[in-house]
Amino acid sequence: MPRDDDFRVLDRQECLRLLAKVPVGRVVYTRQALPAVLPVNFSLDADSSVLLCTASESELVRAVEGVVVAFEADDFDAENRSGWSVVVTGRATVVSDSAEHARLSQAGPRSWMPTREPVFVRIDSEMITGRELGRPESPETPPEQAPDG
Repeated sequence: MPRDDDFRVLDRQECLRLLAKVPVGRVVYTRQALPAVLPVNFSLDADSSVLLCTASESELVRAVEGVVVAFEADDFDAENRSGWSVVVTGRATVVSDSAEHARLSQAGPRSWMPTREPVFVRIDSEMITGRELGRPESPETPPEQAPDG
C-alpha cells in the first residue's frame, strides 16, 4: 500500500513529459451552468498548449470558445497502486488563423471521430499541476516481508 512519502508533486516539465506519453485525456468545461467532462484525444503543441481536434458543429466548440477550462490526463497501474495525474488549466480558443490551421492539419491531433470540417481547439497552459503516487520500487528496495504464519 502506498505511504505518504510515495506521493509527490510534479514540476511543469515532468507534467509535460507525462502528458506527451498518453493519447487521451478529459476536458472539463461548463454546460448549461453545470460541470461537464468529455474524454478526448489530444496532443501537445511546441508552446506546451493542449490541442484538440473536433467537428466544427460540435457542442464542445461552442461551449469552450474563449473561456477557461481544465484538461486532465493520467495513467495508473491498479495492481501496483501507482500512477500520475496532470491538470492543465487555461483559456480555450478555436484556431482561426488559416496558416496555423493548415500546420495543425499536418502535425496536430487527429479526431478519432469522423469529421467533415475539423477544427482545432487550443487550451493555453496557464497553470499546470501534477502529482504522482507510489513510484515503482527500485531494484535496491527490498520487498515487504510477508507476516509469519
